[in-house]
Amino acid sequence: MDALGGFYAMHPLWLWLAVAALFLAIEVGTGSGWLLWPAASAFIVALVAQALHPGLVIELGLFAVLTIATTYLARRFLRPVLEPNSPDLNDPLQRLIGQRGQVLSTFEQGRGRVFVDGKDWAAETEEPIPAISQEVVVIGVDGAVLKVRKVPT
Repeated sequence: MDALGGFYAMHPLWLWLAVAALFLAIEVGTGSGWLLWPAASAFIVALVAQALHPGLVIELGLFAVLTIATTYLARRFLRPVLEPNSPDLNDPLQRLIGQRGQVLSTFEQGRGRVFVDGKDWAAETEEPIPAISQEVVVIGVDGAVLKVRKVPT
């Protein structure tokens, strides 16, 4: 233990960089996003420790404060970027929700065909859509069948 204490006394930078690397390695393995901020905080503490040599207690306090602050700020300001309110873009059918299209064939018993996003789709509706070429909006997707409703005029 004396060897570790002596190494820390001479080179606090390397121990804090090792802590940062450890957090970063675990973050890469898990992909949670939570350990990126302690890794960044440990890196900042490593730079402060190298420049100012404040002592272990102050370094640990700085690490704790930076970790809490960076985690809070990242979650608050990056949440809109990381968690959009739009449908999952990896599911191409979900991207159709909200798109407008035109009726291609008359709806019989709530089923018909619509032209949306450059393609001909089977569609269902719960309201009467009398005219071909009437504009509709996609409100849902069930397999390869679009749920549509009339666009209010």
